[in-house]
Amino acid sequence: MRWSWQFAKVAGIPIRVHATFLIFLVFIYVVLARGQSPALALETVGFFLALFACVVLHELGHALTARRYGVRTRDITLLPIGGVARLERIPEKPSQEIAVALAGPAVNFLIAAVLLAILLGGGGTRVLDNPTALQGNFLARLFAYNVFLAIFNLIPAFPMDGGRVLRALLATRLDYLRATQIAANVGQGIALLFGLVGLFGNPFLLFIALFVFIGAGQEAAAVQMRSAFEGVPVSRAMIRDFRTLRGDEPLSRAVELLLGGHQQDFPVLGSGPGGPVLGILTRADLLTSLASGRTDRRIEEVAKRSCGTAHPREMLEGVFRRMQEKGCPAVPVIDADGSLVGMVTLENVGELAMVQAALGGARARGAGPA
Repeated sequence: MRWSWQFAKVAGIPIRVHATFLIFLVFIYVVLARGQSPALALETVGFFLALFACVVLHELGHALTARRYGVRTRDITLLPIGGVARLERIPEKPSQEIAVALAGPAVNFLIAAVLLAILLGGGGTRVLDNPTALQGNFLARLFAYNVFLAIFNLIPAFPMDGGRVLRALLATRLDYLRATQIAANVGQGIALLFGLVGLFGNPFLLFIALFVFIGAGQEAAAVQMRSAFEGVPVSRAMIRDFRTLRGDEPLSRAVELLLGGHQQDFPVLGSGPGGPVLGILTRADLLTSLASGRTDRRIEEVAKRSCGTAHPREMLEGVFRRMQEKGCPAVPVIDADGSLVGMVTLENVGELAMVQAALGGARARGAGPA
């Protein structure tokens, strides 16, 4: 995720913080320091840090449970609205997805149980019975917020934890794509209710509603795209009519090809006939390099080498996932003998997904009543 930085690694999982989270903490401090006192502002910031430590544990609950089923977690990122654990894929069985989804709230309930034991051991029963005293006690507030987080995340508003449980339950009866679409619709409906309540009550619910509404739509679109790619080899999506560049050519040559045709990204080959594929020169990297005013730089100095290559018989879903992870708009396709036979671009992949969706819709209408 852009504008985020890693500050820790737990169980091999990078823990990152987004810039907006830091801005949120600074905002809280400044507002409270001006309106009340710096000491209260620091205490409130400290409470939010403790609360977000619980959020990290919540996301680790998801991640470590997913690891039991062979699913890797790329990273966990802290945002002002909570944490996001990026799993590399959804667990294969609905029962596994339910276990992964429920692991997060279970961690919050466990933290709440530990805090409750500490409070009861210290004679904190009266604090829990008194809302005013509860707000003034650090541990009591942390207990209450953990209970709230657990219950709130169990609301069946996809893509929250409860929504993922709903999707998994639906997937036991329906195909995965249809289950996701229904769960996403339910989630967006609940998001609209959050928004209405936020208009007349808590404005923070408006942010949550926006997050849930957009997240549900994005998740449904991602699943639809993965479904379109299922069982599709790279050879069906690759471009066969394309131009290449040599690594020893100047950037001015790339400018000529960019302006003279529709191609935006170019495979870069080593010098000489049948040279090896060195990487990809993307339009973004070309324009960034041209901003320095030099067109005489060698293309191999600018070419992106981290995108790797694909094989014609490789499944498109895996290649598409790698392109997203590495931020690559295109990947060269290399045959078994090492020759360059095509290119996979995000644009062409998107067009394939639209074609597959249109064909699927046509088949569904054809199967219906006349």
